[in-house]
Amino acid sequence: MDFQLSDEQGLLRDTTRDLLSRTYDPETRNKVIGSDLGWSREVWSQLADTGILGLGFDPDESGPIEIAAVLTEVGRRLAPEPILHAALGPGALIAELGTDEQKQLLDEVAAGQRLLAFAHLEPKQRDLSKAVATKAVQQGDSWVVSGQKNPVLAGDSADTLVVSAALPDGGTGLFLVDASAVARQPYRTFDGQRGAQVDLDSAPAEPLGQAADATQAIVGNIVRVQAALCAEALGAMEEALRLTTDYLKSRKQFGVTLNKFQALTQRAADMYVSLELARSMSMYASMSIADGTIDPIIASRAKLQIGRSGRHISQESIQMHGGIGVTAEYPVSHYAARLTAIEQTLGTSGEHLHNLIDHIGDYDLARL
Repeated sequence: MDFQLSDEQGLLRDTTRDLLSRTYDPETRNKVIGSDLGWSREVWSQLADTGILGLGFDPDESGPIEIAAVLTEVGRRLAPEPILHAALGPGALIAELGTDEQKQLLDEVAAGQRLLAFAHLEPKQRDLSKAVATKAVQQGDSWVVSGQKNPVLAGDSADTLVVSAALPDGGTGLFLVDASAVARQPYRTFDGQRGAQVDLDSAPAEPLGQAADATQAIVGNIVRVQAALCAEALGAMEEALRLTTDYLKSRKQFGVTLNKFQALTQRAADMYVSLELARSMSMYASMSIADGTIDPIIASRAKLQIGRSGRHISQESIQMHGGIGVTAEYPVSHYAARLTAIEQTLGTSGEHLHNLIDHIGDYDLARL
């Protein structure tokens, strides 16, 4: 199996890295995430011009490997633009299920002119694939949707919502809802991202494709987003480790740099092991999707290791930086915050571990 990016994929990665590196240093990022919007529309336009906001909409042109390459660079620079949650994630659902007319919305999404959000998660919802409490009701030839969605990542700035709702005859359908027809309570997450609680009270809705059970498509979309989050976390871990090793080489105690202390170099080596474990599982998740295998168990395996590696690298980065590691002015604390947020998104490590335990009986046991 070839684990190397193709020339085109490598060019996409390098272009993304150059764009975000020119844009974001720690000080600039702190100013941007502290703004009302929380990200830069100018950068959003540049991402659109590069073709990043349309990745995956046409599987013949790009797919999960390209998305993983881009999201790794997003994680490396902690770019706050909601590429995954306002474009690629919900856009993939429209590309998969939408009518020809609905798919025309993707041209605006790819051009950076329309923002989306996937409104699926609900308060106290633990199993992401189960039926939702939000309900869809047909009124003649039209539909309305009522319920509450929270958290809706990027829901504060979305123009169009892709909403999951229980169908009258059973199953979970997907609907397009104009964001102006709902009540939104926007908030800032602790890692500097943005989200919203969305309250739908008989909001006019248009079925995405047919008004039919879309549970399989929802599960597939969650798996793809989980894989993309793993790739973003990988980039954040790589940079957190680099910052830590650079600090050990420059910071002096007792007249020598910290990398002269064997205990610290051993801890840094353990961080590198965690990083490589995360890298292999992230690649496993993305390459499985690229091969046509949409498996929540594979996603749980990857998300579990990403969560464990991210926690280890975050904690060690802060510990080895000392007091400066927890300050808002220094980037390590922001990498730790983002890795913690990713670990909490679409299932924690503990929840994915329980998911794997519940399915252990699906496999034959090896007896020695």
